[in-house]
Amino acid sequence: MRRPYDTAKRCGDIAAAGLGLILSSPVLLVTTILVANRLGRPVIFRQPRPGLNGRLFTLYKFRTMRDVDAENGLVTDEERLTPFGRVLRSTSLDELPTLVNVLRGDMSLVGPRPLLVDYLSRYTPRQARRHEVRPGITGLAQVSGRNALGWEERFKLDVEYVDRRSLGLDLQIIGRTFISVVRREGITAPGNATMDKFTGSAEGDHQ
Repeated sequence: MRRPYDTAKRCGDIAAAGLGLILSSPVLLVTTILVANRLGRPVIFRQPRPGLNGRLFTLYKFRTMRDVDAENGLVTDEERLTPFGRVLRSTSLDELPTLVNVLRGDMSLVGPRPLLVDYLSRYTPRQARRHEVRPGITGLAQVSGRNALGWEERFKLDVEYVDRRSLGLDLQIIGRTFISVVRREGITAPGNATMDKFTGSAEGDHQ
């Protein structure tokens, strides 16, 4: 159900994303040059992701991985992620191009993170509620553990955000995001470059 807050939030997203792109333009330029030199082209990583109501959009981020190269042992995400790419992820600089998604209306500053298209068929009905709002650059799950959080807990927090969303909660999440980035907490899950794949819930939707 759409709330007056959702309209106000969209206006805030447009203003914040536009201002963010302007203020970060020098950083965007330098990062673009560094990515091109260290990782090659394309500089921008593009991938379809499900957004509001499950509609697909193209996500933009700075590239952090090398191309798949089986001959040189670059196959898994862990193998392809370079030290430079780790720095981009740990500082969230790879997320700067995502402000374009916010400006376009694909995403919001705060909301459940947009995950892989392959996961759509694996959600329980309750987990699928995460698509009742626009996905976000940061969210309640991200400030509660980022990639170190288990899938069940992550989805529980996503749905909690959908039900509790408000200006106050959004400001709290943004504040906690800055702290998490500074501390570089929860960037990876054990044994993975980011987070392990979601293969479906072990239990059915009991809620």
